Amino acid sequence: MTFKSFLAALAAIFVISVAQTASASSCGGGDHDHSHGGGYTVLDKAAADGNFSTLIAAVEAAGLEEVLSGHGPFTIFAPTNAAFAALPEGTVESLLKPENIDQLKAVLTYHVLPTSVTSSNIRNGDNYVKTVSGGTLNVEKEYDEVMIGSARVVAVDIKASNGVIHVIDEVLLPKS
Repeated sequence: MTFKSFLAALAAIFVISVAQTASASSCGGGDHDHSHGGGYTVLDKAAADGNFSTLIAAVEAAGLEEVLSGHGPFTIFAPTNAAFAALPEGTVESLLKPENIDQLKAVLTYHVLPTSVTSSNIRNGDNYVKTVSGGTLNVEKEYDEVMIGSARVVAVDIKASNGVIHVIDEVLLPKS
């Protein structure tokens, strides 16, 4: 993976952070954005939403802000602040230390796909997708519920000019 595509993936992660915590239905209510992004990047959307301040801090610590403002398309599985808070004590603080930047980048890029995938593109059953970090995620769909491992997708299809954000209730950690 090139450094440019790595940065693009990290930017996508930041975009997901903008996603609003709404219902899991893409059009079934909630107050998330169903437009095509209105010229706002994933970074713009994440920065405007207080539910993703930890994700934004992580993106900034990793130096990935420019990537999220760049071209996509990206799909970001964005963990909420509550998802980060549920990690074992000290995990977030440790990841944000300058000496752990490579590990932080690996975690962030594990949440990003190098393509735009909306909820309508996910078929029922198991869907294996490759992340920007090179890892593989199993996105499982049963009726309207979507899971990535034990993480539940709580809002879908938050569109930005350079990708789409899906909000998740857990932080995805790559296998070592």
